[in-house]
Amino acid sequence: MKSFSYVARTGADKQVKGTINAEDEREFAVKLKDKGLTLISYEEKEIGAKKTVKKFKTKELAFNCRQLAAMLTSGLTLVKALDILSKEQPNEGAKAIWQSVYENVQKGESFSASLEMYKGVFPDFLISMVAAGESSGSLDVIMQRMSDHYAKENKMNNTIKGAMTYPIVLMFLCIVIVIGMFTFIMPTFAGLFESPDDMPALTRVMMGFSDSLVNFWYIYLIVIGVVVFGAIYLLKIPNTRLAWDKFIIKGPGFGPLVVKIYTARFARTLASLYSSGIPMVECLQRSSSILSNRYIDQCFLNVVDEVKQGETLSASIQRTEIFDSMFCSIVFVGEEAGALDTILQKTSDYYDEEADSAVGRLVGMLEPLMIIIMGVAVALVVASVLPALYGSFDAIAA
Repeated sequence: MKSFSYVARTGADKQVKGTINAEDEREFAVKLKDKGLTLISYEEKEIGAKKTVKKFKTKELAFNCRQLAAMLTSGLTLVKALDILSKEQPNEGAKAIWQSVYENVQKGESFSASLEMYKGVFPDFLISMVAAGESSGSLDVIMQRMSDHYAKENKMNNTIKGAMTYPIVLMFLCIVIVIGMFTFIMPTFAGLFESPDDMPALTRVMMGFSDSLVNFWYIYLIVIGVVVFGAIYLLKIPNTRLAWDKFIIKGPGFGPLVVKIYTARFARTLASLYSSGIPMVECLQRSSSILSNRYIDQCFLNVVDEVKQGETLSASIQRTEIFDSMFCSIVFVGEEAGALDTILQKTSDYYDEEADSAVGRLVGMLEPLMIIIMGVAVALVVASVLPALYGSFDAIAA
């Protein structure tokens, strides 16, 4: 697929610019003629849609799904709805992707298969749901569910980002203050001592750290870079990533709060998939993978096997010891009542609120930590310079 950027003239002798995606120049010429345009000049490029748009954000997915749901519900055909949607995209990369999807559907490809061509740009979850909607003939309902799903995902992401703003700013200020104290304040007190041997042990250590920070700051940058890239590399090792993901949900204090966030996402995803008629085994695989936690994925391998063998979902997830007992009990009630999709939907709404509260409490745990670190740094500086100040006062008194 190629992209042709053109300058053309309309029937009213008005000059216009635009972009058309086509397999070759012949198809480009046909499409241009269909638009009633006379070509003046054009530039041919290979479509790099996957490079231009690495992945649609949840906000964009919510908007696109909502637009499609509205158009399909109003009676427009899928082809026409995709054509309109492609023209409404705010950037060229997204426009090229939706234009390509539109053209593939127009040629007879299924909507899900067209999205599958951009796997990675569109999430697997959306592709699975679209396939389910096409097979059941309820694509408009599915797109509305996807719109609600990604709107809630976007809301949760914004809640997390908003809550993290203050701790990040506080951490930045903490780092700046500590560096400022050790590079500008501490050196001014070094002259109050006749020799390093006259300094108390703590003062000598702090003065040494201050001196190294002023004269060898690049070493600290190298060490920080090694630590950051080392951590990134270690997290790519399966066993290390597995241990880290387990620590995230099992850690003291913050673990149960993280689990509430995971529970909200899992319940919402499972409810959307199951209510669309997708088999339970695939629902579980999709719902666990969307959490991006290796430990949970590993636990759900056993859950999937047990469900295949006829075990109830509630008993299987109870044995993983990931989700709290209340969630497992709710799933059990849904299974017994034969209304698992409805129960899960209501449960996801409840846990969405719990997740918002959990994010606030997680941030509340970070704020005192930043203040304590800054307080310790200030206390060390004060304790280091006090002997020098007392010595100078004694000299003045004498």
